Amino acid sequence: MNRILLVEDEESLARGLQFNLEAEGYKVTLARDGQQAIEFFDQQEFDLVILDVMLPYHDGFEIAQYIREKSQQLPILFLTARRSPDDRIKGLKLGADDYLAKPFSLDELLLRVKRILQRKSWYLHDDLQKFQLGHWEIDLQALQITGPEKTINLTQLEANVLKYLLERRGKVVSRQELLENVWQTDAEIETRTVDIFIARLRKYLNDDPANPQWIKSVRGIGYMIAD
Repeated sequence: MNRILLVEDEESLARGLQFNLEAEGYKVTLARDGQQAIEFFDQQEFDLVILDVMLPYHDGFEIAQYIREKSQQLPILFLTARRSPDDRIKGLKLGADDYLAKPFSLDELLLRVKRILQRKSWYLHDDLQKFQLGHWEIDLQALQITGPEKTINLTQLEANVLKYLLERRGKVVSRQELLENVWQTDAEIETRTVDIFIARLRKYLNDDPANPQWIKSVRGIGYMIAD
């Protein structure tokens, strides 16, 4: 049974979400403020965090940063009334996997939760788990990139994006293709989301954005891993 930490301080919404998530078979722990969310995260193991931004004591951005300092692998879904592009970008840069603005469709939320949890095991059912990229060794099973001087832990979604590009090395992959096959969604997620994940991967690989060696941009189309 997948375990979800739901962080939401609006009582009626929190109870409704908990009821519907549990009806789908998930085990839900409800935190009503930022301090409680951190305490539950430190005390228990979870498969997904659904996180409001505007919370008492610690806001969602602070909680996401705290989680990422301790766990790169735990998926985070922001669920918030803050709809501005800057807030979305900030959340994704902090390591969130997805960002859903209120008001939202319950069916859409449940679908996104299902897809996020499905992505956790996507790369595990494949024999091709290790890649070499110059002096970088990429281990998708361990969710790590290892170089001469450092080891970088990946989130599951970062690993899935990198895996998809590596399996198509030398071919251009469009943003739309990544959205459909990695995020498993249509274009309702802004293509800016893809760009943010690519920027994160480039940073890990010390890939100069102005002249990238590994993850190259193809103007107006998407990205490719160079041969």
